[in-house]
Amino acid sequence: MRKRGAIRNGLEFGLAVGIIKSLEWAPLPLACWLAQAYAKFLDVLVPRLRQTARRNLALALPHLDEVAHERLIDGVFRSIARILLAFARFSSIRRNHLQEWIRCEGMEYVEAARKRGRGILFATAHLGNWELSAFAYALLVEPMQIVVRPFYNPYLDALVERRRSLSGNRLIAKTNSARAILKALAANQAVGVLIDQNTSAESGVFVNFFGIPACAGVGFAKLAAHSGATVIPGFALWSSAERRYVLRFLPPVEITGDAKQDTQTLHSLLEGVIREYPDQWLWVHRRWKTRPNGSPPLYQAARV
Repeated sequence: MRKRGAIRNGLEFGLAVGIIKSLEWAPLPLACWLAQAYAKFLDVLVPRLRQTARRNLALALPHLDEVAHERLIDGVFRSIARILLAFARFSSIRRNHLQEWIRCEGMEYVEAARKRGRGILFATAHLGNWELSAFAYALLVEPMQIVVRPFYNPYLDALVERRRSLSGNRLIAKTNSARAILKALAANQAVGVLIDQNTSAESGVFVNFFGIPACAGVGFAKLAAHSGATVIPGFALWSSAERRYVLRFLPPVEITGDAKQDTQTLHSLLEGVIREYPDQWLWVHRRWKTRPNGSPPLYQAARV
């Protein structure tokens, strides 16, 4: 983990606490407005996020014009605002009024997997509200294990960890997580993993993602094959009509044991869901940063 100055860590922590507490304590209508304002501020303060999203959309959805791309990016920041609002209100969300925030579809796949007794690997992504999906699962079914990447700021990391654990979920650090994941699956527990992030060529394989080679980790597929766990894709997607999220569990994915083929299968499925809800995926991440040998970079050399 890179070294960071104590002053920077403290300032970031103070800002995060201020934002979260303002959203937690404000009346809900005001909190909704504040969340949108914070997301717009992030958009202005960190212009490289919108620049990265523009580049990603030009690569992945070239059939849309620039106006459509800008609308999608605006939607991404609205989605970030909704995630932030829900995350800040975790301390007040209880099972008896969880339906005001989220409802479930496809729970029959989860129940069948629990009866099978080999554990569940939830394949999810930075799509919709991944924080609320794990929080809600713990209240509706039972606490689960969540694989996370720690923040560079230790104070911020501790703050987020406490919030993520409010419904009983337990966290597994992404580094050297295989043993903890296998132990949880052996106990017939559920483990949630975000599968959509860029990884290094040394630890991943290239799959076709929106028609572009994308380097994806194979650890998820290998763990699924080794453990025999049921693999269920799951996403908490915002419904404008219902003004709440729908936690959608999809039918289990058959794992062949071929890590590259299984990783491709999962990413093809993910791509299909993103195409249905393009303004709810985190396009601000440089997903295609790692390139095949001999291929030119897709992003500017400077951080964008």
